[in-house]
Amino acid sequence: MLIPKADRRQIHEYLFREGALVAQKDFNLPKHPAIDTKNLFVIKACQSLTSRGYLKTRFSWQYYYYTLTPEGTDYLREWLHLPAEVVPKTHIKVQRSNDLPRNMGGEDRERRGGGRGRGGDRDGYRRRDAGEKGEGSAPGGFKPEFRGGFGRGRGASDA
Repeated sequence: MLIPKADRRQIHEYLFREGALVAQKDFNLPKHPAIDTKNLFVIKACQSLTSRGYLKTRFSWQYYYYTLTPEGTDYLREWLHLPAEVVPKTHIKVQRSNDLPRNMGGEDRERRGGGRGRGGDRDGYRRRDAGEKGEGSAPGGFKPEFRGGFGRGRGASDA
């Protein structure tokens, strides 16, 4: 599909700046919500970049989710004539402030003793002694009796 160069440049600049892009699968949408161009142009430009291996595409619930690959970053940097120091937002590490806890609520879980692998109250339930019969097991003389005529397997009654 022929896409005007100005529109293609807008799409490539947005992709490089953000590192990711979301487009609704609506080919008749007159304008993409984030980029000032037709939604069809955005989808087809990203489809072209995906076929060359510069984007990864994920489709879910009628939306295309595009993420830039390292090769795509190099290609768009070359295409847009940008210096090597400029990187997409998805490649910038966010500095955490010291006033926020690292594991939100993790201390509470340790205090309660629950959670996976911490030996909570489920260990006694799951790991019983090898020779001991549990409280919930059937008695030794229990012989279940299966009579026909119940459920879906029997068919119509003979009466």
